[in-house]
Amino acid sequence: MSEYEMTGTTIVAMKFDGGVIMAADSRTSMGAYVMNRVTNKLTKLSPRIYCCRSGRSSHTQIIAEYTSSKTNLFAYSNEREPLVRDAANLVRALVYYNPMLTASIIVAGYDEEEKGSIYSVNLGGTLLKREWAMGGSGSIFIYGYCDSMYRSDMSFDEKFELTKKLVQLAINRDNSSGGCIRMAVIRKEGVENIFIPGNEV
Repeated sequence: MSEYEMTGTTIVAMKFDGGVIMAADSRTSMGAYVMNRVTNKLTKLSPRIYCCRSGRSSHTQIIAEYTSSKTNLFAYSNEREPLVRDAANLVRALVYYNPMLTASIIVAGYDEEEKGSIYSVNLGGTLLKREWAMGGSGSIFIYGYCDSMYRSDMSFDEKFELTKKLVQLAINRDNSSGGCIRMAVIRKEGVENIFIPGNEV
């Protein structure tokens, strides 16, 4: 019981003209043991800002809850909508100044300043603004595929299908990724949630 248990997942986010697409598998594992087959790893931080969580579940959950509370309070105090950049910087500070936290998080969404934007916060607290981002144990199987297939001029439908395909490929290759696929499309108008059951993955 004293051995360190590795957790795994696959999270992906991709920007399109007018918003962002986010996707994640739903398996929560502890070593070879599957704790939950239908976890929702897409967490709402504000009405149009979400995060994809990978790492230790308890660590990422408390980071998301704290970030949501502080981001919305800051926006309310300044009489404006929350910014994706503000939420991402708060996540970065939490991970950087608390090295015991095991968390790699993608913060993405829509705001009136940057429109659709994606920020990845890696282990150690490195913050990067990206056109697309991925994380979790399954990401090592799909980085090369995404590099070869992604084009900035792709249509929304092409980016949506690529995002879904990336999670599907990771689930088929990574033992720590699995279950169903949960996706969210975030635009100015709001958030569309999509559920793909395991038998269709």
